[in-house]
Amino acid sequence: MDKTSGQMTAVQTLYPPIDPFDQRMVDVGDGHKVYVEQCGKRDGIPVVVCHGGPGGGCSPTMRRFFDPNVYRVILFDQRGCGRSTPYASVTDNTTWDLVADMEKIRKLLEIERWVIFGGSWGATLALVYAQTHAIRVRHLVLRGVFLMTRSELDWFYGGGAGQFWPDLWQRFCAMIPEAERGDLIAAYHKRLFSGNRAEEIRYGRAWSAWETALASIENTGGASYGGSGEYARAFARLENHYFTNGGFLAEGQQILENMDKIASIGGTIVQGRYDMICPPRSAYELSRKWMLSDLRMIGKAGHAMSEPGITAELVRVMDYLPARFGM
Repeated sequence: MDKTSGQMTAVQTLYPPIDPFDQRMVDVGDGHKVYVEQCGKRDGIPVVVCHGGPGGGCSPTMRRFFDPNVYRVILFDQRGCGRSTPYASVTDNTTWDLVADMEKIRKLLEIERWVIFGGSWGATLALVYAQTHAIRVRHLVLRGVFLMTRSELDWFYGGGAGQFWPDLWQRFCAMIPEAERGDLIAAYHKRLFSGNRAEEIRYGRAWSAWETALASIENTGGASYGGSGEYARAFARLENHYFTNGGFLAEGQQILENMDKIASIGGTIVQGRYDMICPPRSAYELSRKWMLSDLRMIGKAGHAMSEPGITAELVRVMDYLPARFGM
């Protein structure tokens, strides 16, 4: 079946695995070293991938959305996660630090302008970077839009999503004494940063299980987290740190309020219609504020980048961009 068919599975749609031609640790200051890799065509169209979380880290699968004969793909693990060091650290770890890290990487790799590809929290970071360094951005490709607003956090950690997943929501809440359930982000923060590693891992697993369970439309309701306890701890600590601080976006820095800064930049938004983690309203509101954007709502899809419809559309978008924009 041809690459553009919506009937393909996610694995069939992706490009074959490809190895990096460059891997390095970049000292970004403040005691942090960030892992950076490049793959694909050395003189190809530069595209930088912003992974989700915060704290998700990049993976080999993320290389496979891009034609290696066309794109020069740059992936990096944001501060505190993946192969970056120190692991799970939230010290000097803010949105603005990550934006500065991206600029340092761009300059180090001698890239004039690049395409930014990001999903979920990666879409947040992509937008904030673009609004800060618009002259360096050729196009934005966003998936599962998250704008780091209070209403989005309330949806996921205040009971909104729990209306659809009451059994899993009850398990997530049951980890916390009833008196503290009015602010679950704060309650989990207390335990994820308790200094007791076993407790931090336990609550990290619970935090990660709640999010993982709601990522795919095909989920059958399982709420266990089968991954590494250390990964769950790092992921949960980093997410909670950012959410506790509202993504470090002060009044006047909200993404929708600053869309005029990227009014001349084009963007493609791929959004799952049944995204339980990042509801479609954010993608819709973003597209309304962004005249040069193209919102593509995927009918039978949730949040995960691995959803077949979302995977196929993201590959289709990246295959189309070079011809569409004369890149």
